[in-house]
Amino acid sequence: LTTLAAFIPLLFWPGVIGEFMRFLPITLICVLTASLFMALIFIPNLGGVIGGTPPDGGEPAWKPGDPLKGWTGRYVALLQRVLPHSGKMLVVAVVALLATFTTYSFVGKGVEFFPDVAPEQAIVKIRGRGSLSVYEIDRLVAEVEARLEGVNGVDSEYTRSSINFGRRQDADVIGQIQLQLEDWQTRRPTDDILTELRERAASVAGIETEVRKPQAGPRQGKPLEVEIAGLHLKDLREAVQFLRRGMQEVGGFVDITDTLPNPGLEWRMDVDRTEAARYGADIAVIGQAVQLVTQGIKVGEYRAVDAADELDIRVRYAEGSRDLDALSRVRVNTEGGMTPVSNFVKRVPAQKVQSINRIDGNRAITVESDITPDKVVATQIEALKDWVDANLESSKLSPTLQVSFKGEDEDIRKAEAFLSKAFLAALALIALVLLTQFNSFYQSFLILSAVFFSTIGVLIGLMITGQTFGVVMSGMGVISLAGIVVNNNIVLIDTFNVLRDEGANVIDAVLQTGAERMRPVILTTVTTVLGLTPMVMKMNVNLFAREVTFGAPSTQYWAQLATAIVGGLIFATVLTLILTPCMLVLGERLNKMLGKTPKSSDHPPARTLADV
Repeated sequence: LTTLAAFIPLLFWPGVIGEFMRFLPITLICVLTASLFMALIFIPNLGGVIGGTPPDGGEPAWKPGDPLKGWTGRYVALLQRVLPHSGKMLVVAVVALLATFTTYSFVGKGVEFFPDVAPEQAIVKIRGRGSLSVYEIDRLVAEVEARLEGVNGVDSEYTRSSINFGRRQDADVIGQIQLQLEDWQTRRPTDDILTELRERAASVAGIETEVRKPQAGPRQGKPLEVEIAGLHLKDLREAVQFLRRGMQEVGGFVDITDTLPNPGLEWRMDVDRTEAARYGADIAVIGQAVQLVTQGIKVGEYRAVDAADELDIRVRYAEGSRDLDALSRVRVNTEGGMTPVSNFVKRVPAQKVQSINRIDGNRAITVESDITPDKVVATQIEALKDWVDANLESSKLSPTLQVSFKGEDEDIRKAEAFLSKAFLAALALIALVLLTQFNSFYQSFLILSAVFFSTIGVLIGLMITGQTFGVVMSGMGVISLAGIVVNNNIVLIDTFNVLRDEGANVIDAVLQTGAERMRPVILTTVTTVLGLTPMVMKMNVNLFAREVTFGAPSTQYWAQLATAIVGGLIFATVLTLILTPCMLVLGERLNKMLGKTPKSSDHPPARTLADV
């Protein structure tokens, strides 16, 4: 029940990441429920069929004072030395917890949203601004494609160029090259391939290139996404320049893009309606005349016998006459005959506006960027925030601007908020189960304390393996750990309570509990650690090909989760075997200080360690 309670809050994870990760707690809850049925019903019946009864009722339980050998004897001897210093052991555990968090803040690799998984593809986006024809676009994209040929580690290329890629791409994207990488076992590191692609593509003049790899997991888009909203476009341009300067000074940001309007030119035909009325010219006729120079006037439709779609029939000037000067030479039929439109129409140049984005009524611009492979996203975002705060007053930006960090920073904050609530909810459910079982606030708190102390092992495991603390995967590992580490403490404390009810004093009960329960506690930990070790080592076993590989992309998803559980469980087991007995003795001392009586009035006088 305590293990199930840890996973139940994860079922209510909202958003896309919740839809992505919800299958893990569902699977675990189903498997654990089935294993409970297996342990309570099937295994006892199976044991009754194939098992036997030890002669003379089996070996008697160990009693304090009896000689013990092997690891059990060494463990009991260790308990005899540390039990008189129970308070000091608690202080040592608390200091170790604080020291570990402090050490990780300086030595650890920081925090990330989701594991960085080696991709199978790479994407090169080509950006060009200005009034480019389809032939100019094709030539520029083909030049970039030629520069990328022969890169070691690239298996094949697929190139597409277009004037308009639609809503899924920025307005200035004129081409995209999709690169299929070689198999991960034979190619060089992916980051080296992307660096070479970026260097080759950047050498083409007149365009900008962006090299990206697909994001793993539910997160799409670039990790850094800053949203700037304001009333005037001029203020937004200044804010974008300010933010780009900060990225350059902080360093570690590549492929920086923004959604500022592209510098483009369009011609507007301003009609002097008063002058047009004097000539008797119709505005609709003027529009048709302009269409003759541009896209043409639709006069009908035609569909061939072997065609599925209809074709438009349009009338327009010959190709050699379709230029800007032709707009001035166009004549329209008026009351005074064929009159040049230049008599009452002026051709005015204006900045081209393709789209306007607004948020809550304000004009909005988005700045996006990738992070270099040697940097941690969360660390870089915090460094950029610090730079913005330090230079905001001297920037003289408009006070009406609103700056919001979206992207991975927002995802991390949302995931942290939910997982924190899920962790507290899991602890509350576990505490409820423990209180109904032990009827003791102190023992319930003692069991739950192992969850907090187990985070020492989580951080140590991440530092040893050189991994980043993933908010999603490591966070789920800590919550999963909460349902696992309490089991060992339950086994110890339940046995301790039985011995106390039978009349044993606290010292004898603690020593006998340790002697009897050391083996099951260690076996539980060892089997769990061995089961997760392949995931920690990123090992993949292919039964059909009869091969074992390490570091496959599919294994990189789960390394953080497994490392958190393994590291935390190992350390929690040590705490369970050492700190829990000390806390039981310390609890008895507190009861005496508060004047509380033992559970049974017929308990013999408490024995000292010297008596044992």
